Amino acid sequence: MGKFKAFLERKDIVISGKRYGVDALGAMAQGLFASLLIGTIIATIGEQAGIQWLVDVGGFAKSMAGPAMAASIAYALRTPNLVLFSMLAVGAAANKLGGAGGPLAVYVVTIFASEFGKAVSKETKIDILVTPLVTIAVGIGLSYWWAPAIGSAASSLGHVIMWATTKQPFLMGILVSVIVGMALTLPISSAAICAALSLTGLAGGAALAGCCAQMVGFAVLSFRENGWNGIISQGLGTSMLQMGNIVKNPKIWIAPTLVSAITGPMATCLYHLEMNGPAIASGMGTCGLVGPIGVYTGWMSEISAGTRTMIAGADWVGLISISVVLPVVLTIILGMMMRKIGWIKPGDLKLE
Repeated sequence: MGKFKAFLERKDIVISGKRYGVDALGAMAQGLFASLLIGTIIATIGEQAGIQWLVDVGGFAKSMAGPAMAASIAYALRTPNLVLFSMLAVGAAANKLGGAGGPLAVYVVTIFASEFGKAVSKETKIDILVTPLVTIAVGIGLSYWWAPAIGSAASSLGHVIMWATTKQPFLMGILVSVIVGMALTLPISSAAICAALSLTGLAGGAALAGCCAQMVGFAVLSFRENGWNGIISQGLGTSMLQMGNIVKNPKIWIAPTLVSAITGPMATCLYHLEMNGPAIASGMGTCGLVGPIGVYTGWMSEISAGTRTMIAGADWVGLISISVVLPVVLTIILGMMMRKIGWIKPGDLKLE
């Protein structure tokens, strides 16, 4: 057992929740952003502006989602170069064979293939042949074996969540909004979770509400300490920056979380806000305005498909209210109350 532990340590194979649940999942979201999401945005701009080459560029970017995710995960797992480069083929296979749940299939398969590849890397004199051969064989073999089932399970769970949200929009609006919003602030990836579950429709709208509540909420709540730099870094970046302060004083998390519990059911019951763009956008919130842009691309897709005739003023009111206005107003009110009773003290939200 001691020799095996020494081997794992030498190969930098760390079996831990942080390595697989934080590092790998966060990297997967970056890979999705750099392919599927940015490709969707570029293609949408091209479609609206009538520029075909932008549509083509976006299409090429979207087609590389599987390889991009796999390479990003492998990079986070600190794989040697030959393993990292071999992941492009593994990601393409897992994403295709996983169907609608392809992102989760890529995530699981890539972790196993990466660790197998690391285990054999530089163990033979013909490393340039052995390492990519083992990595690709394991990765694609597992893709054929596991990816369809993983993809089907993820897709089914996503469909159950979306179905439940349509049947119980108030309760599920609260649950989805709070859970996904908190995942965005935690050092895990809400975007990757939404993508893995293909979370769209009303459930996607609730997820967007929760993410916006956290990002915009913390940006506004910490304005006294961080000023406009904090507005930009948290409102357009990520509320994860507050994680260190949350550990010191968990009470600062109450206001944004309560706001998400309010705006979630408002998104589902009042505004009927749906995310019918890419599922990853459901978990992005106002980061680079990706969430609202995702809603807009969904509207345009519906118009193209003939299921929507136009974007009404009420649609814009709902989107802006859920994404910005309500999080700002409600967080200011709750923040004042929290400061008055001493749950939030000066400096509690200061970013280093």
